[in-house]
Amino acid sequence: MAPRKVKVLQRKAPNIIRGKHGRRFHAPRAANGFTTDPPGFQTEKDPRGKGSDSWFDLPSPTGAPPYHLDLSSILSEEVINKIADKKRLVFHTVGDTGGVNTTTYQQQVATYMELDFNDNDPDGANPSFFYHLGDVVYYDGEVINYYWEFYEPYLHYPAPIFAIPGNHDGDVDPNDQFNTPADSLKGFMRNFCSQAAIHLPEADDAPRDAMTQPNAYWTLKTQLATIIGLYTNVPEGGLLGSSQIDWFKQELASAPAGRALILSLHHPIYSAYGHHPGSQYLKSIIEEATQAAGRIPDLILTGHVHDYQRFTGNINGKAVTTIVAGAGGYNQRLHRLDHRHFDPNGVPYKFHDGPETLEKFNDFQHGYLIIDVREDKILGSYIAVDDPVSGHRVPTRRPQPYDQFRIPI
Repeated sequence: MAPRKVKVLQRKAPNIIRGKHGRRFHAPRAANGFTTDPPGFQTEKDPRGKGSDSWFDLPSPTGAPPYHLDLSSILSEEVINKIADKKRLVFHTVGDTGGVNTTTYQQQVATYMELDFNDNDPDGANPSFFYHLGDVVYYDGEVINYYWEFYEPYLHYPAPIFAIPGNHDGDVDPNDQFNTPADSLKGFMRNFCSQAAIHLPEADDAPRDAMTQPNAYWTLKTQLATIIGLYTNVPEGGLLGSSQIDWFKQELASAPAGRALILSLHHPIYSAYGHHPGSQYLKSIIEEATQAAGRIPDLILTGHVHDYQRFTGNINGKAVTTIVAGAGGYNQRLHRLDHRHFDPNGVPYKFHDGPETLEKFNDFQHGYLIIDVREDKILGSYIAVDDPVSGHRVPTRRPQPYDQFRIPI
C-alpha cells in the first residue's frame, strides 16, 4: 500500500473503437440482458459497526453461490486434457502490478513471464493462467486506468488472467466528486466479474475479453488444485464480513480431498516489513475457519508488501508455506526490510516469539512466482528479474530461480 498521489499520465485516453484482435479465451456466456457495470451493493456492512471510511461494502455477486468457476469453462478442451494427461498444472502468480506513472517495471516482469511459454510443450510446463494477488490498478481501481495498467502491459501474455481484489482496487478517492463509496471495486467487477466474456471499451485494442469470475471472493476449481480467493477489503491488516467468513468455512470443508488446496488473499498474515506487518486478525480468521472445517491449506499466497518473502508459518499447529509476492511491477521503490535485522544471505530467520520462520526473501528485485502442482506435491519457483535500463535488450531466456520450494500434499 502506498500513500495516495495524484496520477499524471501523459497519454491519450484509450480509443473506445474496437480494433483487430488476436487469440481469445473461451468463457461461459450469459443470457441476454447482462450489464457491464457491477450491480448494486449487498446488505452486509462494516463488521465492526464503525462506518469507517476505510471499509467499503461489497458489490453484489455476478454469479450464483457458491461462487465457483471451473477452469474447464475457460481453457480449451485440448489444454484441459493435457493437464489431466500430464497430471500437472502450472500457473503464474504475483500481485501489486499496477504501474501508476510508468509501467516500465510491470512490462519487464510481464516480458519474463511470457518467456515461460513454449510452442513445443511436451511436458505440460506451459502456465495455464496468471492468478493475480490484487492491486491491479492504482491508486483507486479507476476504470479509466485499466488499459494502461492491465490490458496494455499484458498485451502479449497468452493465457487467461484471474484475480482477487487488493486494497487499491477497492479504494475510492475521497477527493473525486464523481466517485462515491458505491464505486468501490467498480473497475474490478467490470473487468474480472463480468456476466459475459465481452470486450470492454477499456481494453481498446488488446485481445483480451473481460473475465467471468462470479464474485469479488470466489473459488477456482481445477483437476489438481482448489484455489480459494478471499477479498480482504481496504483497511490495513484486512477485514472480512461475516458472510464471507461463513462462505470461507464452507469452501474449506467442501474442497475435494486428495487435491492441493491453495488460499489466496491480498493482505499478508506474515510479513517482516515493519510498515506492512503480518495481520494477526487475518491469521486468527484462517485458524478459526480451518479448525471449524477440519481442513488446512497446503499453500497460502498473499501480496500487498512490494517484495518477496517466503515463510514457514503455523496454522493450528501445522507448518504451512506462506508467501508474500507483491513485487509484480509497482513502479515506486520496493519495500526494503530492515537490513540491520534481516540479511538476504542470512536466512532462514527463526522468530523468537513463535514457531514461524522467514525462509527466504528478496527486497531488491521485481519478480513473480511459478506454481507447479502435481498429484502429490506443489513445486514453487520465484523468478527475480533485473530492472530495465536504458538500451536494455529484450530478454531471450529467464534467469535461474531466485528461490525454490517443495510442498508435499
